[in-house]
Amino acid sequence: MAGAWACVAASPAWAAHGYALWGELKYPASFGHFDYVNPQAPKGGELRLVSNLRTSTFDKYNPFTLRGSAPAYLSDLMFDTLLTGAADESGAAYGLLAEDVQAAPDGLSVTFRLRAQARFHNGQPVLAADVKHSFDTLMGPHTSPAYKTVLADVAGLDVLDERTVRYRFKKASRELPLTVGGLPVFSRAWGDEPDPKTGQRKTFDQVVMDTPIGSGPYRIGPVRFGKDITYLRDPQYWARDLPVRRGTANFDRITVKIYKDNTAKLEALKAGEFDLMRFFSAGDWARRVSGKRFASGELVKGEFTHRLPTGFQSYVLNTRRPPLDDIRVREALGLALDYEWMNRQMFYSAYRRVRGLFGNTDCSPQGVPDAAELALLTPWRTQLPPAVFGPMFEPPRTDGDRSLRANLRRAQALLREAGWTVQGGQLRNARGEPLVLEYLDSNEGGARVVTPWARNLSKLGIELKYRPVDFALYQQRLRSFDFDLISIAYQGSDNPGAEYADLFGSVAARTEDSGNFAGVSSPAVDALIARMTGAKTRPDFLAACRALDRAISHSHVLVPQWSATTHRLAYNAWRLARPAQMPPYASGEGWALDTWWAQPAAPAGR
Repeated sequence: MAGAWACVAASPAWAAHGYALWGELKYPASFGHFDYVNPQAPKGGELRLVSNLRTSTFDKYNPFTLRGSAPAYLSDLMFDTLLTGAADESGAAYGLLAEDVQAAPDGLSVTFRLRAQARFHNGQPVLAADVKHSFDTLMGPHTSPAYKTVLADVAGLDVLDERTVRYRFKKASRELPLTVGGLPVFSRAWGDEPDPKTGQRKTFDQVVMDTPIGSGPYRIGPVRFGKDITYLRDPQYWARDLPVRRGTANFDRITVKIYKDNTAKLEALKAGEFDLMRFFSAGDWARRVSGKRFASGELVKGEFTHRLPTGFQSYVLNTRRPPLDDIRVREALGLALDYEWMNRQMFYSAYRRVRGLFGNTDCSPQGVPDAAELALLTPWRTQLPPAVFGPMFEPPRTDGDRSLRANLRRAQALLREAGWTVQGGQLRNARGEPLVLEYLDSNEGGARVVTPWARNLSKLGIELKYRPVDFALYQQRLRSFDFDLISIAYQGSDNPGAEYADLFGSVAARTEDSGNFAGVSSPAVDALIARMTGAKTRPDFLAACRALDRAISHSHVLVPQWSATTHRLAYNAWRLARPAQMPPYASGEGWALDTWWAQPAAPAGR
């Protein structure tokens, strides 16, 4: 079948069961289920796992408001969307709440027709008015500004009839149909109870502990605050027989347990208190994931190779603050990070170095800019670092013919150029002020990882202070950009779009609680993001992505860290069963939540 865009462009008839950003949809309209699921997977049993969030507990059920922390996995389990993606395909999605999707030939709108059988948890039908209510609420004052940034080019949402909505765009966009198709849809009745003080309907920020009214496969079940939350499968889930849902949502109960720290989690796994845990620490995975349950085969260590973008996990330098507003100082900081030593000595050689925004995707630039990239970059030559027009940025190395000593010498030269010299054994500027920076963190293991970098910086006369804070204070300081350095694990994308305006756009740099932690405010970057989101052909899209990557990487606002090419999962093989192969674009725990199922009763003695 031709791609959804071509399909709807050829005829005004409702014909598209999905939408493809570029090229063709993998699955035809007649498909029965996604290839990576077991359509005969039995329903039943329980999946016990731990929270994937850094918070130790939760204090609200509303995942969309600014303040507080919602339970892990709630949004994915409870809120359906108009379209849903396949984990073995990128840049495409298929109808879930929507039975048809029609993108206008001029790229200025997309129309969705809702399925008549779609139902909320309260039994009410999902109607166009609910879609509009959800969109208007997400664009309102009480939700994350990221929604406003990502949806900045959405002109509005029209209700055409009871089950038909049309999103209008300010400019032609191939990406926005996927973006709006992936927005959560919730009932107008959620939070409808009047405020006891005013008698008026609650504002969205007051909808805190009201049970969400979504249309997803699970509902909130028993809750023990500070200990766990259980989601119960809805046996009458309206979409259980749709091709996009067949073979998924197999557990009757999903219990998410809460532990205070990583050590407690690991010991609880070994004691059999839960069934599945994803590991991010190479040290834990190599040395501490062992014990009698692993020896017996009850618990299994699995490394599953994926094709997900590597993302750009990085130390983020807040350029709103001096001296980090000086690119020479920022580059010097990066030269002091000895990744090769850290990977050998601390990470068991388990990681690869991050090399830009779009690693492991076609958007990643190589070598020097080609003609298409230069055409985008050249008008901004005076506003971009000169290095942007040369070879793509490569993080400093300390192996082969490279050495830390040479990198530190280069760093010293940059610092001298920026006006920093050694005075009385300490690096100071012309006013005699020392170069002291604070690394803000809420991760208990952060000190161990940042210490080697701090030690190398001290050789330059720079003091890097480690400041651990609890997660609530950490969130508060991030919202107001009250930090020098932080560490962020940015998710990658095969199809980057408007979300990069939230990460690096000038408006976001001035907007509290945005994702632009680095404070990037550049007309050149804004223009490249606009060209990326507005590209009409794949070659134009790739040129814009690659040009953007060069501009950000050579600005040294991020000190690249490391990434893994596998998901490391420890799971209970006596209690859980899984498909033979993991789809290439699946997330770690998401694969298990979505497609695994409970084993039949274990043999006696187990």
